[in-house]
Amino acid sequence: MKVHELKPAAGSSKRRNRVGRGIGGKGGKTAGRGTKGQGARDTVPVGFEGGQLPLHMRVPKLKGFNNPFRVEYQAINLDTLEECGLEEVTPDALHAHGLVHKGALVKILGRGELTRAITVKAHAFSKSAEAAITANGGTTEVVPLPWGDRRRPARGNQFTNR
Repeated sequence: MKVHELKPAAGSSKRRNRVGRGIGGKGGKTAGRGTKGQGARDTVPVGFEGGQLPLHMRVPKLKGFNNPFRVEYQAINLDTLEECGLEEVTPDALHAHGLVHKGALVKILGRGELTRAITVKAHAFSKSAEAAITANGGTTEVVPLPWGDRRRPARGNQFTNR
């Protein structure tokens, strides 16, 4: 919803205040504009900031589009799992070994060789990684995403995707 889309509540009947219609009521004489000066006259454009570079010119023109719902995974390859020596691989265990950031979404990719059976719990697997893990007698388990089965919450601020 934007400011120009605002409307009074349905059924409300307050009339707008007509200013500058004589001294008989509120809004006469200077009509709420004070005395003299630029603001009292009809010469100030919308968005004018007194000569300071206006906001719409200060904010950079954004090229392209940043998807606020993008899901980013931290990739871990099979050769990394082989080197770390863990029997049960979870996102917390990888974080404890310094391989991923805290709370990161982990995706297992298929680069490298696996020589032993391990249990891997991650948020996503590539097909080749899943096939290599199960071929060695290991198991894979998909950890549910923190926001459930819906799309992820939006990231960014008021200037994102303007």
